Amino acid sequence: MPTPKEKTDFSDRLKFSMTRAPEKMRGATDLALHFNLRYHGEPVSPQTTHKWLTARSIPTADKLATLAEWFKVEQHWLHYGPPPSGNPQNTPKPISHDEKYPASEETLELASKIEALSSHHRYLLEELIDQFYGVGGKR
Repeated sequence: MPTPKEKTDFSDRLKFSMTRAPEKMRGATDLALHFNLRYHGEPVSPQTTHKWLTARSIPTADKLATLAEWFKVEQHWLHYGPPPSGNPQNTPKPISHDEKYPASEETLELASKIEALSSHHRYLLEELIDQFYGVGGKR
C-alpha cells in the first residue's frame, strides 16, 4: 500500500508530465477524457483521475503504462520517481523549444491570433520568445 508521501510524489510527477503534453488540460475531467482515448481497458472516471491528481491514489500498472507512453516518460519514474542514485538520465527534461508538437486546436488558435497581429507586434512577440529561450541575448 503506497504511503501518503508516495502518493503525493506521484501526483506531483503526474502534474509535471501533464504540463509537457501537447494537449491543454485543465484538470481531472480533461485528464480522464484524454486518458480514455489512449487506454484500451475500462474507461476511468474524472473522479478517479481527480484522486490521482490530489494524491489519494496511484493508478494500476496498466494505467501507469498508458500514462508513461502518452507523456513520453519512463513508467518507473512516473510511479516511483528517480532512482536513489539520482541518475539524471531517468528524470524527464523539459521539451526543447525546437521540438515539433502535433497541431492541436489551441496551437492553431494561437497561431491565428499571432498571424492577425501587426508586423511590429509579431516582431515584439518573437523578441519576447527569443528572450525566454535565451536566443540572441543574455540569459
